[in-house]
Amino acid sequence: MACLLEAPLRISVLSEVTATSRHYVDRLFDPDPQKVLQGVIDMKNAVIGNNKQKANLIVLGAVPRLLYLLQQSSSSLELRRECSVVLGSLAMGTENNIKSLVDCHIIPALLQGLLCPDLIFIEACLRCLRTVFISPVTPVQLLYTDPTVIPHLMSLLSRSQRTQEYITQIFSHCCKTPEHQTVLFNHGAIQNIAPLLISPVYKVRMQALKCFSVLAYENTQVSMTLVNVLVDGELLSQVFVRMMQRDQPIEMQLTAAKCLTYMCRAGAIRTDDSCIVLKTLPCLVRMCSKEHLLEERVEGAETLAYLMEPDVELQRIASTTDHLVAMLADYFKYPSSVSAITDIKRLDHDLKHAHELRQAAFKLYASLGSNDEDIRKKITETENMMDRIVSGLSESSIKVRLAAVRCLHSLSRSVQQLRTSFHDHAVWKPLMKLLQNAPDEVLVMASSTLCNLLLEFSPSKEPILESGVIELLCSLTQSDSPALRVNGIWALMNMAFQADQKVKGEIVRCLGTEQLFRLLSDPDTNVLMKTLGLLRNLLSTRPHIDQIMSSHGKQIMQAVTLILEAEHSIEVKEQTLCILANIADGNTAKELIMTNDDMLQKIKYYMGHSNVKLQLAATFCISNLIWNEEDGSQERQDKLREMGFVDILHKLTQAPDPNLSDRAKTAMQQYLA
Repeated sequence: MACLLEAPLRISVLSEVTATSRHYVDRLFDPDPQKVLQGVIDMKNAVIGNNKQKANLIVLGAVPRLLYLLQQSSSSLELRRECSVVLGSLAMGTENNIKSLVDCHIIPALLQGLLCPDLIFIEACLRCLRTVFISPVTPVQLLYTDPTVIPHLMSLLSRSQRTQEYITQIFSHCCKTPEHQTVLFNHGAIQNIAPLLISPVYKVRMQALKCFSVLAYENTQVSMTLVNVLVDGELLSQVFVRMMQRDQPIEMQLTAAKCLTYMCRAGAIRTDDSCIVLKTLPCLVRMCSKEHLLEERVEGAETLAYLMEPDVELQRIASTTDHLVAMLADYFKYPSSVSAITDIKRLDHDLKHAHELRQAAFKLYASLGSNDEDIRKKITETENMMDRIVSGLSESSIKVRLAAVRCLHSLSRSVQQLRTSFHDHAVWKPLMKLLQNAPDEVLVMASSTLCNLLLEFSPSKEPILESGVIELLCSLTQSDSPALRVNGIWALMNMAFQADQKVKGEIVRCLGTEQLFRLLSDPDTNVLMKTLGLLRNLLSTRPHIDQIMSSHGKQIMQAVTLILEAEHSIEVKEQTLCILANIADGNTAKELIMTNDDMLQKIKYYMGHSNVKLQLAATFCISNLIWNEEDGSQERQDKLREMGFVDILHKLTQAPDPNLSDRAKTAMQQYLA
């Protein structure tokens, strides 16, 4: 019987809740305008801070009615103002509230409201728009649907300090793509927003600054323009430098540092400019210290990583500033004790977001160690660093795993680290595990790292080979992603270098000739180059050359012909001629060239090419074919003499390039011996 009572009970509770809310909605339909106004004012007071009431009113259909009243020219100005305030309050609720408001077309209604001359009404509409647009569930594209909106918002910037604050906040939240940056730039965002940086109101200055950070991000056009902007006679970059001073709020220091970082990365400010070296970099390092809030430390570290990513000099300066390398170790111990954070809410927040600190630390370590051997050593010697990376590779957060593998990749560029730390901590094991099942972004970075671990001097190469990696790498070469195809083939190329016949045979068997030749016609030049590199490594040492060419010679010669005849770069053709030179070094394999007059004519053509690299590779080929100490050398020499190769060699002995003339002289000696 209890089950039967449950449903009516729920209905009675719901009807009680909706009944208390329904009278607010009913009053919106009263024929007396005065009563409607009073109803809206009462509704405003009822919803403040009451999310349950907000949700009820939305469910009961208050939003379409409020929007109708807001847009009616017959509504009094006061009623329209109050409607926009209530809508703004409803928007302050949950994400579901925002979704409902957007579905009811609140954005076009409020944008229409901005055409009204009344400033208070405009400000109320903008405040509500700001609340709606800063929500992650609102599609920012809605700001750009009507092309008249952005220029109108620009014209409203001068109306009041509130319009300045709300509009710049809307812009900074809705500028997500290069297209958005271009629209705002073309409608005079820089000229209109720059004066706001010296506004007497902090919130206006702050929102204007945020606007510039999103406009300048990875945008050369905006950044180059910003460099020359004057604000009250002072260069914009100097205004940003002032905003980074220690007496400014942290949020302002950080955002100003981001602006200068983005301008620097876009090429508008040199990396050795004093405003970067002496101001921006130290400011960002400061943000990494533990007296700052978690989100400040995260943003500081990530921005610093981005600033110095391409510049070794900045990496060196940062690594010796304020003990940064050691300071970052604290990112892994946070929060270290409950007593350090007395605010329970803050502690709860930080525990949920502690993984962001680890992610930021890995990113910054990756950036710091991307070029300099001494910095890499410093990083790996930081307490438990390799253990932290290894555990980072298996964290539940995908972003932490990606940052950890980035850090590992950066350190794997060091021969010394590959031989020591990487071997001691068997990092190849978690790396292999990561490669089994990961999104493409992680796969690209993990397979890049694996390429380095498979280099000939890496002690990890043997255990990785024994773990059955060949199949995994061959499957990567079939990926739709060019980066994964490159890494798969690159790793196989490294594996084949000076490998024994068993490993080479396994690579050829697993990859399959069909896939190998598909890769040789890959539209991505990097894939093609690495495939040629793999082929060159497979075709090294005579027994290996002869064995592979006896089973796959016809297809390989066909692929070489196609590449030499097609429109390819000098590098591609040089690598192909080097493969031919390796084939020419085989005992039986060289006959595949000697019996192919078309191929010999191609070699002849490249010996007379205008590019020295191609001439060298082609001459090397002929040199291997005519080498005296080998069976049948006399017949080969005679045939090549008849085809005019001796004349070309004689001419090349006089070549201005010393390597080429030496190679030609060595070849000529075979005829004289």
